[in-house]
Amino acid sequence: MVKPTSPYSLVSENGQSIDLPDALLQWLDNRKVEEVECVVSDIVGIGRGKTMPARKFFRAQRMFLPSSIFYQTITGNYAEVDIKNAWTESDLVLVPDYATARAVPWTSDVTMQVIHDLETQDEQPVGFAPRNVLKRVIKLYHDKGWKPVVAPELEFYLTKRNINPDDPITPPVGRSGRRGVSRQAYSISGVDEYEKIVDDIYDFAEAQGLEIDTLMQEGGAGQLEINLNHGDPVDLADQVFLFKRTIREAALRHDCYATFMAKPMEDQPGSAMHLHQSVVDMHTDENIFNNQNNQPSDHFYHFIGGQQTLLHSAICILAPYVNSYRRLVRDASAPINLEWGTDNRSTGIRVPVSAPQARRVENRVVGMDANPYLAMAACLACGYMGMTDGIKAREPVDTEAYNLPRSLPVGVLEALDLYEQNEPLKDILGQTFSSVYSAIKQEEYKEYLRVISPWEREHLLLNV
Repeated sequence: MVKPTSPYSLVSENGQSIDLPDALLQWLDNRKVEEVECVVSDIVGIGRGKTMPARKFFRAQRMFLPSSIFYQTITGNYAEVDIKNAWTESDLVLVPDYATARAVPWTSDVTMQVIHDLETQDEQPVGFAPRNVLKRVIKLYHDKGWKPVVAPELEFYLTKRNINPDDPITPPVGRSGRRGVSRQAYSISGVDEYEKIVDDIYDFAEAQGLEIDTLMQEGGAGQLEINLNHGDPVDLADQVFLFKRTIREAALRHDCYATFMAKPMEDQPGSAMHLHQSVVDMHTDENIFNNQNNQPSDHFYHFIGGQQTLLHSAICILAPYVNSYRRLVRDASAPINLEWGTDNRSTGIRVPVSAPQARRVENRVVGMDANPYLAMAACLACGYMGMTDGIKAREPVDTEAYNLPRSLPVGVLEALDLYEQNEPLKDILGQTFSSVYSAIKQEEYKEYLRVISPWEREHLLLNV
């Protein structure tokens, strides 16, 4: 139970002070919070929760959400999950993480959002809640005296409003009055085309205390990339979760959409969430990928070996939709296998050029459509298993990996089959989570098969 002493500082019943983050206090500037959004990520990455007057939130009474929201597909339909008494829809307890309290700067009211964890009514973590899945993996690292560090890169498209789903998605018109064009990666003027949207993204991010490392034009028409600073995986997953909403809101202010689909336009490159990963010793804060001679350590090679060997089984989490596999094709700036190499962007696993102390592994397979909590959990789980099992990495590739055989699955059903066969990975991520996740993805595929595509109407209607 927590009770308020002011609109901005909380004190628990045992007298422990709970202060709100500085970024939020600076944004409030002595204004009183009027509304609070209590938010969680569901399995597919949609934000769900409750909005309430601040006075109700600060009473800190227990709040609940039905377990069934975690059985929903991306369309909102429900999957048949293998959980005892699933359809009693028992309540789960929302537990606020006050460190995540941030402004909601695009609302008319003075609104605060807080990311919550989920517990059962007997105070046990809910195994299928994505934030808890990531925390479960991080605990394995901590038990070994390790601390994982990540830095995600967020690729996304700005598009013209698409009211009719049957219409192709097109790039927006920029400030020049011309529609965006592709092949303009790293173009400064390309970013300037969407200056007002970019300015709002920066303003909204600053109000929330979200730090942008860099922002740039990517290779697609209207495609931008935001890089985040490295840090704790839960914090960075929270930031990605919040950034997706932030970017969408900024785009809507200027009469266009922001999309995080893996492949929104057939003639444009896809959008990835490249994930830089390293591991430090919890006691010394030294990078364990680096040995005493400033050379790559056994842990470094075993981390890569774990990702090379086990990520095939996790692709259904990193590429969660039928659309995801349209991105993972040869010669389309996306990997088709899990080879690794130094400064080689054609490989699924890249080692960037860096100082020895910053030695890290970049996973280039993850799509921007993935749930950030689950994607980070899956990648770190594979690296953890590589280090603890001593899995050896294959020899690095210094040529174009696109010319090597494809080893990634070609579709979501094949990827799900690979996941189902890997019991050790399912144990690490949680068997309950794995069961729910597989059921949702199977149901989504069934829903997809019920839709007749324009390709089928164009080529089959009169020709077969």
